[in-house]
Order: sequence, then C-alpha cells, then structure tokens
Amino acid sequence: MLTLLPTGRILLSVQPVDGRKGIDGLVGVVRATLERDPQSNDLFVFRNKRGDRLKILAWMGDGFALYLRRLERGTFAFPTADTPDLAVTPTQLAMILGGLDPIATRPRKRFSKTSA
Repeated sequence: MLTLLPTGRILLSVQPVDGRKGIDGLVGVVRATLERDPQSNDLFVFRNKRGDRLKILAWMGDGFALYLRRLERGTFAFPTADTPDLAVTPTQLAMILGGLDPIATRPRKRFSKTSA
C-alpha cells in the first residue's frame, strides 16, 4: 500500500494532459499552465484525455515522484472548473481514486473553526 501524505494542497489540473508526459513534461505543465511552483509541497493530479489514467506529481524534498493509476475499465470522475486547477481535499482525492464522483456527493455538516 502506497500512501501519499501531502503537506500542501492537492491541485487537480482541470484540462487533460498528454498521457505520455513524464516528470519533466508535467513539471512544464505545472509551471506554464497552472503557474505554480512544482517544488512546493503541493500534489499535482493530472488525467489523460480518455480519463482512464491519473498521474500524481509530488516533490519529495530531494526529487520528484510520479505515481500512475490506470483503470482497466471505466473512467475517473474528474470535476470541471473555470480555472486551470482546482484544489481538493485528501478525502475528495481518495473518492476520485476509488471511483466516486466527489461533486455528486453531498457533504454532511461538520464543525469548522471558520464557520460561525
């Protein structure tokens, strides 16, 4: 079992990317399209055009790690947005990886320090 423990945000690239891109190509997408620092502590999640593959780019402090998840059947539910990237929670990422649509679910009320 592989576990990613993000210390920053989890950012989904809304537009599909070429599934053949490796670490250097995805770093270029992060810099040029998302206008983010790829060496931050953020996780960057990309999907291919068909939606059956996800790649997660992570800076590990001394180098990059690239994780690939490929479905044999079906596609990942990926949210859409007007911005080039969309921040999600670790729970929402787990839902996407697990085959659930985080947008179609309705969150229950929870306590938050920011809510009144």
